[in-house]
Amino acid sequence: MIEVSQIAESFLCKGTFVSAEPYGSGHINDTFRAVYDDAGTEVHYIFQRVNHNIFKDVPALMENIGKVVRHQRKKFTEAGIDGLDRRVLTLIQTTDGKDFFKDAEGCFWRVYIFIENHLSIDVVETTEQAFEAAKAFGEFQGQLADLPGRLHDTIPNFHHARSRFDTLLKAIEEDVVGRVASVKEEIEFVLANEPTVDVVLDLIASGDIPERVTHNDTKLNNVLLDADTQMGMCVIDLDTVMPGSILYDFGDMVRTSTCKAPEDEQDLSKIEMDIDFFEALVNGYLETAASFLVPKEKELLPFSGKLITFEIGLRFLTDYLQGDIYFKTTREGQNLDRCRSQFKLVQSIERQMDEMKKMMEE
Repeated sequence: MIEVSQIAESFLCKGTFVSAEPYGSGHINDTFRAVYDDAGTEVHYIFQRVNHNIFKDVPALMENIGKVVRHQRKKFTEAGIDGLDRRVLTLIQTTDGKDFFKDAEGCFWRVYIFIENHLSIDVVETTEQAFEAAKAFGEFQGQLADLPGRLHDTIPNFHHARSRFDTLLKAIEEDVVGRVASVKEEIEFVLANEPTVDVVLDLIASGDIPERVTHNDTKLNNVLLDADTQMGMCVIDLDTVMPGSILYDFGDMVRTSTCKAPEDEQDLSKIEMDIDFFEALVNGYLETAASFLVPKEKELLPFSGKLITFEIGLRFLTDYLQGDIYFKTTREGQNLDRCRSQFKLVQSIERQMDEMKKMMEE
């Protein structure tokens, strides 16, 4: 395996490379924090080896990221905002002027300026954190609303709920590891909720809601908070930025930020959407996104949580029936537990839908 110190020679980082250590909790890419000596001052960079088994077209992915971060920087500059290296990811170019480097083993690397004095939270603890994350994602989408051209689809059909539904039906029919008989109740739930999968897709197809540039992985830990103020500072992890619907992004915020139970919680009595956290998400998001959303998008914000939670449940159930070949597992039945927790959260969202809609009207 090629070392970070060897890769460092191909990027235009300031100073002299000193060392590098693994960094963060991500499971897709290999991430390292590198230490440089810049005339006696210690500075840091993030080196990432991009997983080309997951992302099949890394040059297209990096073209997307380059367009996005440069457009963000332009928007921040026009707004007169300082300290841009803490507000937007900054790509370090290679010695031949590219945003990525391909090593002798065929692996792709990129380098960002490390954002100092930040806070990254895996599980939402307060409504204030939910508010700040939603506000940051709304600002992110708003900055990219006028991004010229169309981004590449780095993972085709990533949030295509109909495709996910049909893939599950195929997995049920094939039953390659003989697990269908044990999930009859889950299959009945899926079939009863089939109309859910086409709502957003049909509205995009009809033009009633626009296709937009979206993040597509809006967990709280993909927003860096300022360590001192805990205000939303910078949206990160842009590998899944591509064309989509803002309802996918807001829906995933609802899924990941309104229930404190683990994703694989086996005690389903602990799975419940906290309406106060939903309200915080709505308030934070609309503070920065209300100006560019069309009425139908605003109307469907409560529904979006149900849609994305149901879709992710479909994916967990599909993987369970296929033999746990996509999502990493650490124990038998973990994907089924994940599926059940998602479906229980769908039911909790449904029970509170009228209250959520009332919030939107107010």
